[in-house]
Amino acid sequence: MGSGGNGTSIHVSGELFKLMTGVEMLHVPYRGGALALRDLVGGQIQVMFDTMPECIELVRAGTLRPLAVTTATRSPVLPDLPAIGDFLPGYESSAWYGFGAPRNMPAEIADRLNQEINAGLADPKLKARLADLGGTVIAGSPADFARFVAEDAEKWAKVVKFAGVKAE
Repeated sequence: MGSGGNGTSIHVSGELFKLMTGVEMLHVPYRGGALALRDLVGGQIQVMFDTMPECIELVRAGTLRPLAVTTATRSPVLPDLPAIGDFLPGYESSAWYGFGAPRNMPAEIADRLNQEINAGLADPKLKARLADLGGTVIAGSPADFARFVAEDAEKWAKVVKFAGVKAE
């Protein structure tokens, strides 16, 4: 099972699968997801829990065979591909990106930034481009994002402990 390195979203997605199924897979950490993906295509590794934006063009070209998506539901980009949760209830692993700021930033500045970011994320061209890459825009408030990050950190802390992941 290749990944872009110890503790990456690609790595812990596989570790979550191992935790939930008991399947044994040897983790092979690379110095970046692209290097692991190259070896997956070349047959040096057998499986990888990759992110959609990184591999979608290889899937579309027929160079890479997808088995399932790790999101909670099927992806509109690959609607015939099952979600792992379809056959492993409760499995979900989604990489996400967010905006952060220093804790002591004045609330009025944080709120203004949040409004502008949400407005940008509502742009139809940006939404369409992200959707084409398999992404989903989720706008919200700073409080929503803080709650999401705390819940996600709690979930992944259990996986990191199970896998014995250590910083290098």
